[in-house]
Amino acid sequence: MIDEPYRWVEAISNRREYIENELAPGSPTIGLSFSGGILLLTFGRDRRKIFEIYDRIAMGGIGHPGDIERLRIMAIELASTEGFTRSAADVSLRRMATYSFSPALKQAFEQIYGAPYLARILFAEVGETQEEDLFVRLDYDGAMHANAMSAGKRRESFGAIAGTRRGLEQVERILSRAKLSNLRNALEAAIRAWGAGLYASGEDQADAPEESVLKEFVKSRLEQYTIEAALLERGTAESHAAFVEVPDADLESVLSRFR
Repeated sequence: MIDEPYRWVEAISNRREYIENELAPGSPTIGLSFSGGILLLTFGRDRRKIFEIYDRIAMGGIGHPGDIERLRIMAIELASTEGFTRSAADVSLRRMATYSFSPALKQAFEQIYGAPYLARILFAEVGETQEEDLFVRLDYDGAMHANAMSAGKRRESFGAIAGTRRGLEQVERILSRAKLSNLRNALEAAIRAWGAGLYASGEDQADAPEESVLKEFVKSRLEQYTIEAALLERGTAESHAAFVEVPDADLESVLSRFR
């Protein structure tokens, strides 16, 4: 009986190490707030990773496709139920993440005889103004980080997930310095941040890449990955969906700078 707490802690530690190793190669997902709304961007090989959840809410994920799909369905059901029982305006990412998603992920992770969610999730909710935009990052163990969910906390105009902590740090380094005035600026910053995050996930890359190295790295990866980008448009009419895919012409005009 004395050994039981130790065994549980050891099992949790082993589980965390396993999940971190599985997520490490993940392609970063970037969220950026600008005057026109919220941009969500990532690159992938063979499946979608950015999804609409509700009228003003979207999500992106890295990890096991099955687990991301389970979490996507959970989010849609939660938002739809809330919207049906109350109203669409009452659907809140803040409440959904705090009282439903975070506890569910934490419980699955700590139940060592069950399967955890092998995923990291980024939620975005577009507000009526840029200051009201919300990003929530949820980890496999239920840990949650938001760009602004407490009084007195500095508001960030971005959110991101990456395969490793070092990769996330490089993504946030670029996003925190980005000057965003329009969609083109947001696309360019997001692509550069994605490249820096993927670059830093390599075991041999301890430092941030120089601009020339970063550009060459992104160029080499464009042959292996396909871009995926969507917008949560701000101030759209009630009859028009806020979630739209970024037109190919806009993407190509920015990607051409890295080719």
